[in-house]
Amino acid sequence: MVALFMLIHSFIPGAQADDKKPTVMFDQGHGQKFLIEKEGDLQLSKLSALFKEAGYTVKTSAGLITDEAIKGMSVLVISGAFAPLNAAEIDAIIRFLDAGGKLCIMLHIPQPVAGLLSRLQVYASNGVILENDNLIENKPKDFLITKMDQHAITKGIQKFAVHGGWALISDSKQGKIIARTGPRAWIDLNRDGKFNNTDARQSFGVAITGTFGKGQYVVFGDDAIFQNIFLERENMALGKNLARWLRGF
Repeated sequence: MVALFMLIHSFIPGAQADDKKPTVMFDQGHGQKFLIEKEGDLQLSKLSALFKEAGYTVKTSAGLITDEAIKGMSVLVISGAFAPLNAAEIDAIIRFLDAGGKLCIMLHIPQPVAGLLSRLQVYASNGVILENDNLIENKPKDFLITKMDQHAITKGIQKFAVHGGWALISDSKQGKIIARTGPRAWIDLNRDGKFNNTDARQSFGVAITGTFGKGQYVVFGDDAIFQNIFLERENMALGKNLARWLRGF
């Protein structure tokens, strides 16, 4: 009987560990074209694998984001949304954050998540960033980020690649830019295809982290950072850091 009790007892910690395994939910209910189940160049299967390697259970949702849908989730990822979140969904996400949940937003276009971002006091530019320095294949929309603050997400990383990103600012004391462009980056505000006095030129934020209530969030101005074709070398290291940070490591 003692031996039997010890044998049964030896399995209990494992069962408890499974119960405590964190779950990340990828939103796929807002017109997303780049999905975690697909293996193509622009898909997110490699990012999903990183979360699994970090010890997460990975789930998806093709419906509305409600309190019930995200109940029990540790992390909510909204990447590449094309359809707008409605007011009720935004309220549910804010409650999720306030209660201690973690949120990761990756922009393909800003408009679908603009309402959510404004609740976090994060705002995106109305044009993509064009760089003059650290270009990839001499393309102004494709460039390397080399200016980063100390943070768990950027730890050990000297650079990472952006492929068509939006500038980010935070009006909240709880939000902080952790990665930014060089000072000669610009945004073509008047859409004339060339830099002039009506355009903005400065160092722009491309990643912001912050706290909201008991929760934490991170916003990336580009979803391509974590797409399969670009999730290699430094971007892969960034993805690994992201999964660990969202888990609290």
